[in-house]
Amino acid sequence: MDVLGIDIGGTGTKGAPVDVKAGKLVQERLRLLTPQPAKPAPVADVVAQIVEHFKWSGPVGITFPGVVVDGVVRTAANMHQAWIGVDAAELFGGARVVNDADAAGLAEMTFGEGRDRKGVVLMLTLGTGIGSALFLDGALVPNTEFGHLELRGKDAEQRASERAREEKGLNWEKWSQRLEEYLKHVEMLLSPSLIIIGGGISKKSAKFLPYIHIDTPVIPAALLNDAGIIGAATVARTR
Repeated sequence: MDVLGIDIGGTGTKGAPVDVKAGKLVQERLRLLTPQPAKPAPVADVVAQIVEHFKWSGPVGITFPGVVVDGVVRTAANMHQAWIGVDAAELFGGARVVNDADAAGLAEMTFGEGRDRKGVVLMLTLGTGIGSALFLDGALVPNTEFGHLELRGKDAEQRASERAREEKGLNWEKWSQRLEEYLKHVEMLLSPSLIIIGGGISKKSAKFLPYIHIDTPVIPAALLNDAGIIGAATVARTR
């Protein structure tokens, strides 16, 4: 069974049909820029363009970078505040809508590095912000939003996200020091058995993971930046 997965991010929105049994894209993904300002109607137009590109008429799963409860958006830190309170499931024509990091984590736990892992596993997606997905013995604790933990008086993602690295012009070693500080903080709070790094930066893990030294194993996501798309489709399939 194939399901269209669409992953809305603060910078880009991407989608592709997914074989939800194998956890793989079945066509090359399409990536479009997320409109700025990222208000509901323009973002919905981009989602519609992706659906039209694939001439899709089947089930659709969509991620959103914020807290989503029963399809309704509760927070929108890296999107326009007009999203708060929007029934995104209704806006997207009845699609299944889920937090973006939760979707990526579900995909990674089903098809990637988290498969058959017991204990506490934390997935972090590093991009425009920091998304988080927390699992206990494979079961998701939804909408954790650990990217907004306070670190040196700021949201952690303002110091340790990929966008922060780019905006501050930090080299990999300097940025890794910030990331390590953040990882030590979540390690202290959660005592995870594994931390998985996802998001677009995961494909560059060799440039920064060697600088990370904490007690918990830290590894890149096996599905890299496709995890959100695959997770969105998987959630829609199991609706």
